Amino acid sequence: MNIVFATLIIVAVTAVAVSGMLLVRRHAPDGSFFNDGDRAAGVFGVLATGFAVLAGFVVFLAFTSYDAARTGAEVEALTVTQQVETAQFFPAPVAQEFTGELVCYARSVAGVQWDRMEAGTLGEQVNPWGVAMFRTLRTVQPQSATEQSAYDTWLGQTSAREAARSDRIHGAVGVIPTPLWLVLFFTSGLIVVYMLFFADSGERAPVQALLMGTVVSVVTALLLLLNSLNNPFHAGIGGLKPVAMERALQVIDQQLDIVGDQQPPPCNARGIAR
Repeated sequence: MNIVFATLIIVAVTAVAVSGMLLVRRHAPDGSFFNDGDRAAGVFGVLATGFAVLAGFVVFLAFTSYDAARTGAEVEALTVTQQVETAQFFPAPVAQEFTGELVCYARSVAGVQWDRMEAGTLGEQVNPWGVAMFRTLRTVQPQSATEQSAYDTWLGQTSAREAARSDRIHGAVGVIPTPLWLVLFFTSGLIVVYMLFFADSGERAPVQALLMGTVVSVVTALLLLLNSLNNPFHAGIGGLKPVAMERALQVIDQQLDIVGDQQPPPCNARGIAR
């Protein structure tokens, strides 16, 4: 969420609501439109409590998805690092192919794939380097106990990596359904309209402005927070970044330097095939 853009939205919405409150105040009777203020406050309490309960549930739902996407990205990065180690136990030609494809997979996740998630255009597109690794795996015929063990371990790590990738991608599409958004905005609108009936010509204008402004600013900020959690892959504050995969790439480079593998991967720095 862009903090400047979010601040402007809160200020604009609050300004409109406060202006409406002050406009209604000019024609409001002394003591507000309600004859019984206690009863009106009780009804408002029910309305506000309903909104708070619903918003709390949706925040929990959205944060769960946000955290699952973050965890999925971290597990995926860790698994790629582990697979690089496993790849070294295959025969030399296959080990080099696997290593290069894993590096390109990581670069692709941190590069073009992450950009597409932020833009919302990734969809169901598979990682091409995952497909390349599957094709390479089909050519492997384990000859020794070590190679057979590496083969079995590779299959398990591949399943773990794909599951983590699924968790990461799932967070990019959002989990709050449209009906929930409609109810949230409908309830928010009801709260604002109900607040207008508390307009009181006998009360000072700054107090009336504060009354409306605090409620509207909190409701608007909460809706913006929900939108940010529902779309975790964005460029603003709180957006998920490919930090885990970038760290994994640094670890992989160190591992390859230790084993003396200087073979350049078949892709550029963003994971696009050469």
